Amino acid sequence: MPKPKTEFDRRYPYEVYEPAELLEPDAMYRVDEVARLMQDLPPTADLDPETEDRLIAWTVPWLFANRDALCVSDPTGDEPGYFGLREASDGADTEETADADDEPDEP
Repeated sequence: MPKPKTEFDRRYPYEVYEPAELLEPDAMYRVDEVARLMQDLPPTADLDPETEDRLIAWTVPWLFANRDALCVSDPTGDEPGYFGLREASDGADTEETADADDEPDEP
C-alpha cells in the first residue's frame, strides 16, 4: 500500500551509475563485486548474507538494463561469469562476431 511522502523524514534522489562510472575498463567483475561497487564499497567488502542477497537482487536488473555497454565471460565449471565494459574496438565482444563463429563454413 502506498504511503504519503510526509511519513518519511528524508528522501534521496534515485541515482544509478553508468557502467563506465563504476567499472574499470581493463577488469572483469562477478555479480557480487558489481553489487558492492554500486554501493560505494570495495569489491571485497565483507557483507552479511542477507545484505549481499539484497544488493545482488538490485544489481541483476542493472546488469540487464546496461547489457549494451557490458560484456560477459563464459563461466567454466563452478566458476561464476564475470562482467566488464564492452570495448567498441574489440570485435570479440560483439554479438555479430559471436553469431558468425556459430555459423558453419560454406563449402
